[in-house]
Amino acid sequence: MHNQVINSLKDLNLLRSAPDLNTHQQEKLLIELSQAISNSDWFTIGIMAKSEAIAISTLREMENNLNWTKMKVVTNPKEDGPVYLKANQRTGDIHIRIESGLGEGILLGCHYYDDEKNVEVIGPLPLTFFKSKN
Repeated sequence: MHNQVINSLKDLNLLRSAPDLNTHQQEKLLIELSQAISNSDWFTIGIMAKSEAIAISTLREMENNLNWTKMKVVTNPKEDGPVYLKANQRTGDIHIRIESGLGEGILLGCHYYDDEKNVEVIGPLPLTFFKSKN
């Protein structure tokens, strides 16, 4: 990855693929992300990964880390390849499709019950961003 200057979640918006983050950057983004998560009512998650297994494992780490109810896979590809996983916390559904040419990372859509508020999309965050540190 390039050496992008990542000081806030907004710095991620222009990236096609998640950057490598040092510990300081990760901690700083996690504080900002915690605020965004606590201000949101529900989430959609997009995961761009090299395989279905990596995408699902990344989502399960997020569910664990954020104490979310486990969502269920509704559709998944019949072949192997790079995927885009779309999970909707409100419905509990996960849809996975083969998608070539994407970057890699996690996109988090912060949604609100109030239609006056716009969805805020955060990311791409590294696939390991929510991995337990123990």
